[in-house]
Amino acid sequence: MTNIQTVRIGSMKLENGEFLNIELAYERCGPEDAPVILVCHALTGNQFTIGTEREPGWWSGLIGYRKYIDINQWQVITFNVLGGCDGSTGPLSIQPDSQEPYRSEFPSITIRDMVHAERLALNQLGIQKLKAVIGGSLGGMQVLEWGVMYPDDVEQLFVLASTPFLSDYGIAFNRIGIAAIEGDPNFKNGYYQFSHEVKGFEVARMVGMVTYRSPKLFSQRFNRKSQSDNFYSVESYLHYQGEKLAKRFDVNSYLVLLKAMNSHDIGRGRGGITKAASTIKAHVTGIGFEHDLIYPCEDIEAFIEAVEKGDFYKVPTDFGHDGFLVEFEKWGYLIQHALEKNLIGVSSTKK
Repeated sequence: MTNIQTVRIGSMKLENGEFLNIELAYERCGPEDAPVILVCHALTGNQFTIGTEREPGWWSGLIGYRKYIDINQWQVITFNVLGGCDGSTGPLSIQPDSQEPYRSEFPSITIRDMVHAERLALNQLGIQKLKAVIGGSLGGMQVLEWGVMYPDDVEQLFVLASTPFLSDYGIAFNRIGIAAIEGDPNFKNGYYQFSHEVKGFEVARMVGMVTYRSPKLFSQRFNRKSQSDNFYSVESYLHYQGEKLAKRFDVNSYLVLLKAMNSHDIGRGRGGITKAASTIKAHVTGIGFEHDLIYPCEDIEAFIEAVEKGDFYKVPTDFGHDGFLVEFEKWGYLIQHALEKNLIGVSSTKK
């Protein structure tokens, strides 16, 4: 049975020194006495990992009854990330003083703020120890911070399509998206009426879509097919994806999360990545996806070499970065088998 609720954390100090009253929306499935697996979602994801039969969640192919992560066996919790727009505190939330939405006045946050909020939310739910934390992309960034910030609280970490810091290449693509949004007259410095009126938001999404899939997959799918007025199928696809996101996601939230991703670096203020990695006690499973432009497999593998206990797997796919959202038959069993093992104290085995 799926139970979707919200949990109030109260006032929390952010990395930038500001205090923010926080509430996180979450999905909780599986037996309440079962070991807990925390799922962290990606940039435009939400807490609906499993969803319902009528509206399946974004990872329902991986997690569910008799799936790779079986909710007969495990309790699975997903929070809508701090700064999100699906029930958690974010730019659409009401400021206590003005009683108006924060909009562009929402404070800057980091991945560490997100993880700190999740830890406090779990405290409210009476959960101290986690069997595992799993996530891809922005979710994978949170997984890594969980390992560094709360090394005694989690047994296993599953890092999918994510690296210990966001590269300059990744920041560059994010900057294009940010510039497209903030340069749109309809953005109105964050005081737009509707997200879909900010055409720069659609452009930002189109830029993102190009990095999520491989050139090979684009060629296979579209093959230079054209529509009327010299409008190619690939162009139609990108416009559709841009419009689709703009109808369901808040622009200010998108900006907040992009900037949080840019700040991601587990070595920041900790003496570098290698030193930060040495503090991780959990067993780390790193999964990279072939043709991932932003989070290359070799960077994930290099990080796994730096942790005390870890495994690395490279998944062959034409999907590139989006491989962590599809083709579960290629990699879901890796997570299933790892969860079934007691990996506490097991030495590293690099694949």
